[in-house]
Amino acid sequence: MTNTDILYQDTLPGGCHWSLQMRRGQLLRLVDTDGGANLGMLLYNPYALLERINLPDTLKCQHTFRLGKGHCIYSDMGRVFCSIVEDTAGWHDAVCGAASRELVERRWGRLGYQEARNDMRRNGLDGFLVELAKHGLGRKDLAANLNLFSKVVADGSGALRYVEGASRPGSFVDLRFEMDALVVMSAAPHPLNPAREYPAKPVRYEIREAPPMVHPDVCCDSRPENQRGFANNRLYQLSLGGVR
Repeated sequence: MTNTDILYQDTLPGGCHWSLQMRRGQLLRLVDTDGGANLGMLLYNPYALLERINLPDTLKCQHTFRLGKGHCIYSDMGRVFCSIVEDTAGWHDAVCGAASRELVERRWGRLGYQEARNDMRRNGLDGFLVELAKHGLGRKDLAANLNLFSKVVADGSGALRYVEGASRPGSFVDLRFEMDALVVMSAAPHPLNPAREYPAKPVRYEIREAPPMVHPDVCCDSRPENQRGFANNRLYQLSLGGVR
C-alpha cells in the first residue's frame, strides 16, 4: 500500500476520543506513531445499535487470550465486524477494559481542562461515553472494549501484567471491515499502564479501500469458526437488500 491509496487520514491525540463509521470493504489502518500508545475501541452496528462488539466470544471461538493478525473481531450476533489482516505490533489486549476517572486521578493525579486545556488527563471510560452520546447511546450500551497496541500477560496465578514498550514507534494494525460499523475510539492510557507520568500517546488513522478477499484468507480461513462467522455475514448482507 502507498500513501496515494489513503482516502482519509488524521491523528487522534493522546488521551482524546473520536468516532466514525466504516463501510464494508474498507480498511482502517491504525499507527502507533510514537510507540507505547493504547487505542481503546468499541464497535456497533450502525443500523441496529443493540448489536455490538463481543470480546468474550471473539476470544473463545478463536481459542486465544490476545488478538493479532489472522483474528476476527465478532459482534454479539455471531457476525464478523472486522478482520486483522496486517499487524506489526503483534499483541492486542482484549480483557482489561478501560480506565475510569478515579483510576487516572489515583495514578497520575487530577489535571482538568481549567488548568491544562487540551493537555487535561482524560480517561477511557468517559471518552467512550462522550462519543456514545453523539449516537444516542449511553452507559447501558458500553461493552468490553479492545485495547490495541497494549500487551498484557498473565502469570501462573492468573495475575495480569502490562508489558511496557511492547508496541514500537510506527507499529500498525490493519482492520478490514466485513460489515458496516460504528467505530468508537479512545487514546486514553491502558488501565494497567504503570508509567510514572500520564502517558498521552497519539494514534494516526487512515481509511483505505481493502483489497478483495482471496482464499485461503488469513482471517476467514484461519479457523472453521471464522468461516461460520463469515457465512453469518453473507446471510445478513442478503437480508439488508439495498443497504451495504
